Amino acid sequence: MGSLSRVAWAPVFTIAPLAVAGLVLLRRQAVPLDLLALGERQAQHAGVDVRRLRRRLIALTALLTAAAVAFTGTIGFVGLVVPHLVRTVIGPGHRHLLPFSAMGGGLLLMLADIGARSLDPPNEIPIGILTATLGGPFFLWLVSRRQAAGG
Repeated sequence: MGSLSRVAWAPVFTIAPLAVAGLVLLRRQAVPLDLLALGERQAQHAGVDVRRLRRRLIALTALLTAAAVAFTGTIGFVGLVVPHLVRTVIGPGHRHLLPFSAMGGGLLLMLADIGARSLDPPNEIPIGILTATLGGPFFLWLVSRRQAAGG
């Protein structure tokens, strides 16, 4: 399980430029992502090279995920819960959805870390347990909602 208990500032200065560059590059894909959300054919007709976009997004996602996991270890459900919650607040436009999801993920991680450190002092509960406690039911709700909608 991932944790923030042993994180020092030195890795932050190493990983932060990589993460910022990845987020900037990802945000530049907002319009093609909005077009892709309309459907693959519609995006192609609007001039989006869908294959190239997918490859680029996979590479950027791998880069950002690698930076996060190298820093904290694996902490599940943050990437599942936060974008869906943010989408309900700010809407589906990727121009705002991507940066607010990143900030929301950081906020959820910070709150989970505070909870992990304060629920059972002086022990620390692994953050992954808290995020799974929130994320598991959210995932089940998301699946049941999608099935109820017929998709």
